[in-house]
Amino acid sequence: MSDAKPANVGGEPSGDPAVSDELELIKKSRNGDLGSYDDLVRRYQQRIYATIYHMTSNHEDANDLAQDTFIKAFQALKSFKGGSSFYTWVYRIAVNKTINFLKQRKNRVQMSLNDMDFNAEHDPDMVALVSENTPRREAGLSELQEKLNEAMQKLSEVHRLVVTLHDVQGLPHEEIAQIMDCNVGTVRSRLFYARQHLQGYLVDYLKD
Repeated sequence: MSDAKPANVGGEPSGDPAVSDELELIKKSRNGDLGSYDDLVRRYQQRIYATIYHMTSNHEDANDLAQDTFIKAFQALKSFKGGSSFYTWVYRIAVNKTINFLKQRKNRVQMSLNDMDFNAEHDPDMVALVSENTPRREAGLSELQEKLNEAMQKLSEVHRLVVTLHDVQGLPHEEIAQIMDCNVGTVRSRLFYARQHLQGYLVDYLKD
């Protein structure tokens, strides 16, 4: 996924047709055009939903939080200044809502092993268990999935989030920094910590 360019709300028109089109939709939405806002929602609802689902592991909760996110975004649209792209701004709203939800409900997180990227390719045992079609894979994959879910639960909300945004959603460090309202160095350190924790937990399991 490429880095998003900041929207130029209120400034000179952008030379990118997609950005210009988005700015026009934002302008119309601010004036109460629900059809234009629906167009904005359709552009980003899948990514927003996927992020929330990987944080909550519950389709109903993800649907509710995604809907709440876009409702709040519409209500707050006049405060959007264009310092970041529109979808980065919406991501931030979704992230804050989801973290607050998790703190209140303490829900479990389920993640697909195929979604994860924490340097597992460097561990031959991990590669054999996850990738090869062997009896060992069939016997151990469900248990490994359970161990991964347990390991994810041991992460704080911010560490769980950075793994979801980077390893599942594929967002670049710079964009995650905007969403999480921190610097790129903090994103990198949080991601390093989360991956080390997850990998260490699973390697211990493989050595049992």
